[in-house]
Amino acid sequence: MESIFNFTEQQLQDDLVAKGFKKYLARQLYDWIYGKNIYSFDEMTNISKSDRDKLKTIYQINFFEIVTQQVSKDGTVKFLFKLPDGFKIETVLMRQSYGNSVCVTTQVGCNMGCGFCASGLLKKTRNLTTAEIVTQVVMVNNYLQASHERVSHLVVMGIGEPFDNFENVINFVNIVNEPKGYQIGARHITISTCGLVPKIIAFANLQTQVNLAISLHAPNDEIRNQLMPINKAFPIAKLMEAVKYYLAKTNRRVTFEYILINDVNDSIENAKELANLIKGMNAYVNLIPYNKVEENPYERSTHINEFFDTLQKHKINCIVRREFGHDIDAACGQLRAKNEGIIRR
Repeated sequence: MESIFNFTEQQLQDDLVAKGFKKYLARQLYDWIYGKNIYSFDEMTNISKSDRDKLKTIYQINFFEIVTQQVSKDGTVKFLFKLPDGFKIETVLMRQSYGNSVCVTTQVGCNMGCGFCASGLLKKTRNLTTAEIVTQVVMVNNYLQASHERVSHLVVMGIGEPFDNFENVINFVNIVNEPKGYQIGARHITISTCGLVPKIIAFANLQTQVNLAISLHAPNDEIRNQLMPINKAFPIAKLMEAVKYYLAKTNRRVTFEYILINDVNDSIENAKELANLIKGMNAYVNLIPYNKVEENPYERSTHINEFFDTLQKHKINCIVRREFGHDIDAACGQLRAKNEGIIRR
């Protein structure tokens, strides 16, 4: 049976009509599931019993098993979920001043091989389905019910490269953005990519209001080749061409993510290079203190303030990202890798 979380309202309506149901049933189901947080067909009382019985033979509404649930002193909650086929993924709830933000995973493992990242310690096994990405948000919303809260913002930058699972990620965004669903505004959703140039172009052509973040992490090819193998396929010049195309096509600001790694990419000269690379763009830089992963050789930068000040002196909009869950397994993929025995406990 197919998961009911796999469909936008229109897709569900089309599927229901093809199976002999009335088209208004899609709206009823959306209201029960995403509006009222009801996950049993038997409890959907405005749907006839015959339709409910038939729906149970066609669609499933399944949650994942929670393997581990870590709660930080700052309120961050990190979930390790077990999928029906036994693979494990991470999802993170971050409590912000403006609402509840959830970071979702899009792949089982990652093939991008970024040298500083715990996600890449376990190679990609498969893409997540649309439903598996949606289910992460459903489960966090279910967790928040006890405190009468909801998910208000989404970042698609958990385990995996989102644009390597492009169609399912875009369908996921459309589902959580549905007016009759969770109604998470497109401008409250951010998708991060390490730089898959053709998919950046494809995303630009969709002309959505969804935010784009580029995991840059280096101001030149020499350093980026060392940190991010994807740069050998799409070096910085090609990446910047794609970013400029996105900016021209969408008139939307882009974010550059930049993890500061001690004595690798965090010098004053590196900051000046970065400023020259992106000057004049409608962009800002999100500076990220590195979360140490024992199996990687890198250390947290001791030059964060100097780097930040240099960018500001060169008129680059930038922030140092607030850290979430630093007292738990904060690095992306770290909890899963520990659970699998890839990272030492």
